[in-house]
Amino acid sequence: MTMNYSPRKMLVTGGAGFIGSHFILYMLEKHTELEIINLDLLTYAGSLDNVADITADKRYHFVEGDICDANLVKQMLVEFNIDTIVHFAAESHVDRSISGPAQFIQTNIVGTFTLLEAARQYWLEENKWDQQQCRFHHISTDEVYGSLEKTDSAFTESSAYLPNSPYSASKASSDHLVRAYQHTYKLPVTMSNCSNNYGPFQHPEKLIPTIINACLQNKAIPVYGDGSNIRDWLFVKDHCAALDRIICQGLLGESYNVGGDQELANIELVKLICQMLDDIQPGSQPYATLIEFVTDRAGHDWRYAIDSNKLQTELDWTATTTLHDGLLETIKFYLKD
Repeated sequence: MTMNYSPRKMLVTGGAGFIGSHFILYMLEKHTELEIINLDLLTYAGSLDNVADITADKRYHFVEGDICDANLVKQMLVEFNIDTIVHFAAESHVDRSISGPAQFIQTNIVGTFTLLEAARQYWLEENKWDQQQCRFHHISTDEVYGSLEKTDSAFTESSAYLPNSPYSASKASSDHLVRAYQHTYKLPVTMSNCSNNYGPFQHPEKLIPTIINACLQNKAIPVYGDGSNIRDWLFVKDHCAALDRIICQGLLGESYNVGGDQELANIELVKLICQMLDDIQPGSQPYATLIEFVTDRAGHDWRYAIDSNKLQTELDWTATTTLHDGLLETIKFYLKD
């Protein structure tokens, strides 16, 4: 069933991370009556600097804690009378999942289960709320669909799940748990699978910050393999607008793909950023001379591409930021930082 849902008390997990922090800033500006509680463990990927501008806002609360802590999660739902959960918190770096998969299983699978179970008990069993009164939104990734060849059609919501790394397998598992809770318990859920996000605040381990920082520090820019791997790039603020639309207007039990419709080979992305930095802050030599090809990542998916037609058609959303404009805003952030 479709609805015009208005969240009042929202728990955002992982809200000190890159996408989560942008989402909190966006939602507090867009929804003036909304109160947001940010639950984040503050691992290496989260920083309170990302939400420093709203610490004085009475509608915002921060709690440091683990989504796997069932007692803490239940306490927060009760204390703040949470009616909406938006679940970002996840281990998300593929290389880290290859070298140390255990934490990905714990956070991405057990953590998601803990949140779902707490929501089921508090909303459906204790409060007897119906599907108009609460909402659980789960953020996932295009990586659960596996890899595409150059001529393959972009991933749709009906694409088969074929995860190829411990990270994507753990996210696929969490997706299935969310679907199961909707089907079995009628928990009012929506889901989204997004393509590669970029923008200010992103952790330095990710590709675009790695490129920018290498240029600014006059260090080698590492490029896996021959750089031919293709990704679809989504500006983080466009992603936040999509999530707002899905949470408030999405069809319960449905999943929506969120993409930027801006596919580019990694090597072309590197060269584009180098050229933009050449124009903005020239070095002693063109930044592209810093490119260094390195041994490819194990099990490196070749291409991801997202078909956002369902989201565009049903919920009237489209990405509005061009890759050039998004990169320009991102580069200026790192120059300022």
